[in-house]
Amino acid sequence: MSHAFSATQTAQIPLLSSSTIFRRANSLPNTVTAFAKPLTRAGNKVSSSRVAKKPSGAISRSRRDAVLAEIQQSSDLESALASSGRELKVADLNIVLRNFGKSSRWKDLIELFGWMLKHGKINAASYSSYIKFMAESRNTSKALNAYKSISDETMRNNVSICNSVLSCLVKNNSFDEAIDLFERMKQSGLQPDVVTYSTLLAGCMKVKHGYTKALELVEELEDHGISMDNVIYGTLIAVCASNCQCKEAEMYYTRMKAEGHSPNMYHYSALLNAFSVKGNHQKADELIQDMKSAGLIPNKVVLTTLLKVYVKAGLFEKSKVLLSDLQVLGHATDEMPYCILMDGLSKSGKIDEAKAVFEEMNKRQVRSDGYSHSIIISALSSSGRLEEAKKWAADYEAMYNKYDVVILNAMLCAYCRAGDMESVMQTMRKMDKLAINPDQKTFHILMTYFCKEKLYLLAYRTLQDMSSKGHPLEEEMLSSLILGLGKAGAPSEAFSAYSILKSDGVISKTLHEKILVILIAGKRLKDAYVVAEENANLISPQGAKKFLVAYMKSGDINLINDALRVIHTSGYKIDQNAFHLAVSRYITQPEKKELLLQLLQWMPSHGYVVNSSTRNLILRNSDLFGQQQVGIFETSILSLCYVPGNDAIQQLQVLGVKLDFNPGYGNPSSRGQKPWRNTRWKGIQVSS
Repeated sequence: MSHAFSATQTAQIPLLSSSTIFRRANSLPNTVTAFAKPLTRAGNKVSSSRVAKKPSGAISRSRRDAVLAEIQQSSDLESALASSGRELKVADLNIVLRNFGKSSRWKDLIELFGWMLKHGKINAASYSSYIKFMAESRNTSKALNAYKSISDETMRNNVSICNSVLSCLVKNNSFDEAIDLFERMKQSGLQPDVVTYSTLLAGCMKVKHGYTKALELVEELEDHGISMDNVIYGTLIAVCASNCQCKEAEMYYTRMKAEGHSPNMYHYSALLNAFSVKGNHQKADELIQDMKSAGLIPNKVVLTTLLKVYVKAGLFEKSKVLLSDLQVLGHATDEMPYCILMDGLSKSGKIDEAKAVFEEMNKRQVRSDGYSHSIIISALSSSGRLEEAKKWAADYEAMYNKYDVVILNAMLCAYCRAGDMESVMQTMRKMDKLAINPDQKTFHILMTYFCKEKLYLLAYRTLQDMSSKGHPLEEEMLSSLILGLGKAGAPSEAFSAYSILKSDGVISKTLHEKILVILIAGKRLKDAYVVAEENANLISPQGAKKFLVAYMKSGDINLINDALRVIHTSGYKIDQNAFHLAVSRYITQPEKKELLLQLLQWMPSHGYVVNSSTRNLILRNSDLFGQQQVGIFETSILSLCYVPGNDAIQQLQVLGVKLDFNPGYGNPSSRGQKPWRNTRWKGIQVSS
């Protein structure tokens, strides 16, 4: 199991948020707005000798302050608003709204916003602030409902409101939904600004193929004549880093400087993060020198990211020196830098050195969130030191009453590898009791373990839970599970697992035939028909033959002809045995004579004939279909027959069938021809 600090994802050092580095006065509503000085013109300053008159109906400043204090401090917000709320302007109420948001008073925030809506004391800033704080409270639905409730088109297309809605979706990992809404906003009249694009670009860091989407947004931005600023460039560099596009990250950094933008800490740390992907320590060192030459002193984030570069490059001695520098500078007060080094050492097989770093961290009494334990436990498990891994997991449980999904995954992995089912179940119960949601790694660990122990039904239930929570599926593991379910005599569950995997994306061609064989063996012919119909061209001739034999014998008789057409359409040449089995089924149920007739009429137009055995079977049972139908059946049969000599004609004559040939073609028997389906028969009469 790869633990929390993998090179591509969980080990990434959190970069400085762009909202704390780049401050825009035009990015309302943002937390940084409170720190940005409003833009003013010298000519607009009010002279101390000419004080503006107070508008009619306006309350005094002291009364305004008193009402604001009363509303914010009241334990009964509804009464306070009913008593004094009407005295305040929208701008005053917006101040209270923002203060509630900053204080995380979500209930009061929602109540105040509802009151403002009801009494018409609301503007764009109100919507913007409310949506922004609903995003922070993880209440995406209320944020979207507030936006959808805006009836005024101008207000609805307000760029500040739209930016807040898009930011809400991005922050709550709904990037695709944000992109879809963005397109609808533009169609409704939104004029996006630089903040709109920087918001969406930030979302590209969190999604698969984010770099490709970022390029599309940049192209659109430039088409709208919007200049890229240092915020956009910083975000782009970070997107490149998160998508392992190192050269592109350098390119944007160089382009930014060429356009006159000065890089700051965020740009340097983002580019260093890109260098850490492949451990490009030489370029990292050069970048640090450039940074120092520009008069900037590397901060904790920059130095910790540099440590990532060294570790990825395998420069462990240099990494230890840098860790010592971080300690001296007071930047190693949490476990992050220690974990980066331990992770690199353990993945290089230097587990005992990683344990030594762990011991040093403990001696320094560095605060731990459990990640350091998870690294050691996972490393010991992966190297086969299972008893030692279990001991570390047990020690953690004894020492700490603090859990998260990372440490629990590490413990689960250790117990699963050791085959300790009791401890596995205890850990799962602990996860449920603490309401810790399992992640993709949790499901991977459990499914691998259950399949290994041949507990396929448990693995299947784990898959259902995993799918319901929207986690991506791994085809290799699910293929193993599907085959296991088939061997365990659970074809229904195997087909369900196959359907889940298929709905999640493209699957390998061979899996279609594997599930088909499982369904046939389990007599799940209805499901087998679905698989064959949807993937006929991917099934081998052997698989097609096996399906047809099973379906002709036991499948839904009403779909026998359809099954034959499906397999024929795939390019497979149906053999005589399948047709014989189909006819045999129809013979046993005379009420299906129309289906038999349809089959006999379909065969010659698609190049099929019946052999003598099938022909004789039909003729022997022709009385089952009624006297009026006999001629029709015999006509169809004769058009399908190819028998050397005059056997077919003789047999029909024995049965009392009078043949009348088209004189233009002559009697084929008298000319020594074979009665093949190219011969035109003028008519056939059946003697009574």
